[in-house]
Amino acid sequence: MRSKIVNLEEGMPTVAQALLRLERGLSLARQERATLVKLIHGYGSKGVGGRLREEVQSELMRLKRNGQIHGYIPGEEFRASNAESWALVQSHRPLRDDHDFNRGNRGITLVVL
Repeated sequence: MRSKIVNLEEGMPTVAQALLRLERGLSLARQERATLVKLIHGYGSKGVGGRLREEVQSELMRLKRNGQIHGYIPGEEFRASNAESWALVQSHRPLRDDHDFNRGNRGITLVVL
């Protein structure tokens, strides 16, 4: 399983710019035959949730519903006790060593293409 990291928050883009970056990042990941994308979207400047995170996850929900991605795992769910996360880690062993595994990082989301 190939993976790719897409930083959506770099340069503090507007939500529209970040969503365009998301679209391009997922498209490039597909071209590179990646099956997993780790999105870095941050969790808001005050640590109480950010609009970017909310809009990205809303877009991912739409993409999943439309069959354009297989699924996604918010960072706070990326842990061994989450069945979907654990199955992903089992199929992609390097994820066990990912810095964010079991850390509840709300600033990232994993996307399964």
